[in-house]
Amino acid sequence: MPSWDPNQYLKFADHRLRPALDLMAQVALEAPRRIYDLGCGPGNITRMLSERWPEAAVTGVDSSADMLARARIEAPTIVFEQADIARWSPPAPADLIFTNATLHWLDDHAALLPRLAAQLAPGGVLAIQMPDNRTSPSHLLMDDAAATGPWHTKLARLRPVYGAMQSPDAYYRMLAPVTRQLDIWETTYLHVLEGDNPVVEWTKGTALRPYLDALEDPERGAFLAAYATRIAAAYPKQPDGRTLLPFKRLFIVAQA
Repeated sequence: MPSWDPNQYLKFADHRLRPALDLMAQVALEAPRRIYDLGCGPGNITRMLSERWPEAAVTGVDSSADMLARARIEAPTIVFEQADIARWSPPAPADLIFTNATLHWLDDHAALLPRLAAQLAPGGVLAIQMPDNRTSPSHLLMDDAAATGPWHTKLARLRPVYGAMQSPDAYYRMLAPVTRQLDIWETTYLHVLEGDNPVVEWTKGTALRPYLDALEDPERGAFLAAYATRIAAAYPKQPDGRTLLPFKRLFIVAQA
């Protein structure tokens, strides 16, 4: 997993929040008792889960100590724990496992997702949202910039950001045999961003992190400049000075 900067990630908090709220709106549980937010990050979504179901015991789980430190400030009454989600399991069956923009960082979804579904109590829900921009310029141009500079050997070893992502029908085949009800859909959001080359600022908080972590200055700065030049051409400003970022996300709601 890459290193995480909560401040960089939260620069676009409103935009990043909307898919989580859209996912939460499709969870039709009235009174879950045990809720886990896997990949809780800075805790803003964990807090909203607690506000929606105030009687539930809500736990945020993340591998990043920096994110968890921010989460404990964001939601001081919620329990947060540091754990590797790929190996995590709850102490008792969960009524809701909620994971927003996290699982695409993990490998072997064919094993991971059924294992998470197996942690549910009867009638429990596994709610997943994953970005899927494998064919978007914002992500293709990372690899293009990585392959064309003196840093290419170091960056060639990186795991592809969406290396584990599968098609919607593949996720159906993974989860249909182990769940009672399954809903899968995709949505493309059109984010209207402010600022100078804001798509770079967006990806610096997420997909660009492994590339930046793998380099030291001055190579890191040179790579970032090469990427920024490409992004500025691919995402030009609109006549009103804003920049449009289409962003596709995959949603899964599975009930045990």
